[in-house]
Amino acid sequence: MIHMLITRRTALTASAAAAASLGHRLEAADTASGMKGRIHHSVCKWCYAKVPLEDLCIAGKKMGLTSIELLGPSDWPVLARHGLTCAMASGVNVDGLGGIPRAFNRVEHHDKLVAAYEEFIAKAASAGLKNVICFSGNRDGLPDDAGIENCAKGIQRLMSTCERHKVTLVMELLNSKVNHKDYQCDKTAWGVALVDKVGSERFKLLYDIYHMQIMEGDVIATILKYHPYFAHYHTGGVPGRAEIDDSQELNYPAIMRAIAGTGYKGFVAQEFVPKRPDALGSLDQGVKICDV
Repeated sequence: MIHMLITRRTALTASAAAAASLGHRLEAADTASGMKGRIHHSVCKWCYAKVPLEDLCIAGKKMGLTSIELLGPSDWPVLARHGLTCAMASGVNVDGLGGIPRAFNRVEHHDKLVAAYEEFIAKAASAGLKNVICFSGNRDGLPDDAGIENCAKGIQRLMSTCERHKVTLVMELLNSKVNHKDYQCDKTAWGVALVDKVGSERFKLLYDIYHMQIMEGDVIATILKYHPYFAHYHTGGVPGRAEIDDSQELNYPAIMRAIAGTGYKGFVAQEFVPKRPDALGSLDQGVKICDV
């Protein structure tokens, strides 16, 4: 029993120290890279599948990135070696549950998901990470109000774990028109209603600008109205999820100024899929566009 208490105390102390030092590391990284510091920059690794993680860490730091995300526990030590964090941790998948199509909107999934997320949240906290991603699942005929009820029942079971570890569970808003047919958390209003239903500061939304431009538009007004519900942001060019330069319809500098103006202190992650041959050059351009 004494050994267990010491182990738990040591883990909590290490987690607290890691969290406390993150802010100082971000400030130092912004200063070293010449970033303005109003936006903390991240990137989703899956968009750069051909770039080894070590190479992306090295190149990303030079660009001003302080995070590489949507990675699981096996990759977190690589990021730490390079002084980077994982702003949005991912990797829960138990018997095919936890991914985009099959998740919290089915009560029959809850027992397996809750057990898997409890373990994953503890791992994330031990690594000093603050956000863990989750999904609603597809409708498959389920009414939207029932989806909110079901998701809330499962997610509420995790809130004591999140609160204890100071980790936020974050559900991503995705479009159901182009990329993720039938996904239920596809409108800001639905996600906001779910957050209100769960009723904890440790459950929020990932506002994906690309996906929500496709579903509902009105991006800046939505951010200004609902920003307390958003724990994280993703980018992407519309249409096509390509580079976020002036070849697409969104005005990312204006969007970033709106985000920064809300007092947001978290991360914005580039989640576009480069179409140009120089993929890292496109990433560097995207970071510069968002550094307002």
